[in-house]
Amino acid sequence: MSATAAKMPPFHLAFPVHDIAAARAFYGELLGCPEGRSADTWVDFNFYGHQIVAHLAPDECGHRQASAVDGHDVPVRHFGVLLTIPEWEEMAGKLKAAGTKFIIEPYTRFKGEVGEQSTMFFLDPSGNAVEIKAFANFDNLFAK
Repeated sequence: MSATAAKMPPFHLAFPVHDIAAARAFYGELLGCPEGRSADTWVDFNFYGHQIVAHLAPDECGHRQASAVDGHDVPVRHFGVLLTIPEWEEMAGKLKAAGTKFIIEPYTRFKGEVGEQSTMFFLDPSGNAVEIKAFANFDNLFAK
């Protein structure tokens, strides 16, 4: 669990997937999110202390729009988590070793600025964009 997750109340996010088994493999096995309750058409995951729920809804899957940020096309609809730098580096290594195709390869943006952060973007098997990032200084999370 990241340093900030213990300080914030957990959020809940429901999102569409095309296949529950593929969601279990991706979120449960690859990302290491423990599974909670489930039914034939949905499954809960503990996403770093937050509840995310994959709902079977194939027609709702995929990302469609991007926004320019630091010279990259960031998927507008995405979700993710903020980790410590060592946790982020470990996850980047795990995803690279698994052959993950990145939308935005792991890198550090806004170097030397208040919002300096390491980030990476990739898609789950249903085309949902996920961002994993880490701030050089968590105190600057909302700094301008």
